Amino acid sequence: MNRVKFIISRYYHDVLIAVEAILANKLKSFLTALGIMFGVAAVISMLAIGRGAQQEVLEQIKLVGVNNIIVTPSDVSIDASNGSGSASGESTQRFSPGLTLLDAQAIKETIPTVAKVSPVISLNYHAILGAKSYPVVLEGVSPEYFSLLNINLALGKIFSEQQAESGKPVAVIGDNIRNRFFNTDNPIGQYIKCGDSWLEVIGVIERRDFTASASDELGISSTDNKIIIPVKTMLLRFKDRARVNPEILEQVSRGGGAENESNSSLEASSDQLDKIIVQVHETEFLSSTANIINRMLLRRHSRIYDFEVTVPELLLKQQQKTNDIFNIVLGAIASISLIVGGIGIMNIMLASVWERIREIGTRQAIGASRKDIIVQFLSESTLISVSGGMIGIVLGVVLAHLIHVMAGIETIVTLFSVVVAFGVSATVGIVFGYLPAKRAAEQDPVESLRA
Repeated sequence: MNRVKFIISRYYHDVLIAVEAILANKLKSFLTALGIMFGVAAVISMLAIGRGAQQEVLEQIKLVGVNNIIVTPSDVSIDASNGSGSASGESTQRFSPGLTLLDAQAIKETIPTVAKVSPVISLNYHAILGAKSYPVVLEGVSPEYFSLLNINLALGKIFSEQQAESGKPVAVIGDNIRNRFFNTDNPIGQYIKCGDSWLEVIGVIERRDFTASASDELGISSTDNKIIIPVKTMLLRFKDRARVNPEILEQVSRGGGAENESNSSLEASSDQLDKIIVQVHETEFLSSTANIINRMLLRRHSRIYDFEVTVPELLLKQQQKTNDIFNIVLGAIASISLIVGGIGIMNIMLASVWERIREIGTRQAIGASRKDIIVQFLSESTLISVSGGMIGIVLGVVLAHLIHVMAGIETIVTLFSVVVAFGVSATVGIVFGYLPAKRAAEQDPVESLRA
């Protein structure tokens, strides 16, 4: 403790002289610190963008579920025998039933690495209760859908296997639907109408912020405006696109000019499901299971590629790797600006040594040691750098917020980035200020006074 007090009292006057020099040359000191300000601001904003991108990927992985594979219908069919591609309605040699509930059952029963499977059918409807009407997405799924996508309930429970198998008119609603129709009332046990069917509300989905840049390819969508029912309830009570209805049969029987119209109707109703979500036991089985699913469906669909098999987690990990590389490049560019700012400090301090050479000679003549001169100029450069770093931190936080508001890019400023930026700014002041300080201390007092 005594040692610290001695050092403070010994060099306090040197630091005070450095502060007075900065205040006496405010404009020059401010311009000298500009490079550090912008460098620190760039580092903080770039780290905030990187952290935001990382958090977004983590949220997407949570939304799509862990170890999930998504199977979706495709608009293009490819004959696997000759590799030729054609529109899905143009092939006359083979017929594919499209993506059906039987495909989902076959995947679950046949592939040993598969843990859970949920078919998904999505339709746009209007939910009605009393005088209120609200557009919703009606989604038919299996009970495993909730655990596949990490969906939690705020109230009630999900439908059971027995309710799902028998096609009971039960529903789990999203948070927006609850607020729209029931407000502060308990919706459990009440009924809501979709189409011509009344559905009993047995659960309410917990609201979760949906900030990720989601896509259909990854199978991500908000649950707040959804009414989720058993898939067999959807097929029995609402719509089964795989069922050939009398209108289509009548169009086919007409032939001639109605042929194209019937083909388009058949094509539109060919896929019974909108997607199949498959979860495997372990991440290491993702690629191999996706290949097996691809071969199985190709065989079941008469070797017509009218489906796509996507592994969201692998795509997201690749996206994360790309983000990491991008963040390293951005960080390197921001670091270059800090180095340029440090070089600017060194240049100004070297010029300052020659401008104040008589001052240096006078201090040496009245007893100042070389250490005193070094501490004076090193304190000056460090104070300029640290001051610029503190202003840069504020600018960086503001810049990160502006990027989020104006560009819609998720940015997260962390304490780690602030500490790193502040530490780097202080280090730059010390490193790039040492050479001018050393040059000042090496001046000959006699020659300095003669200058």
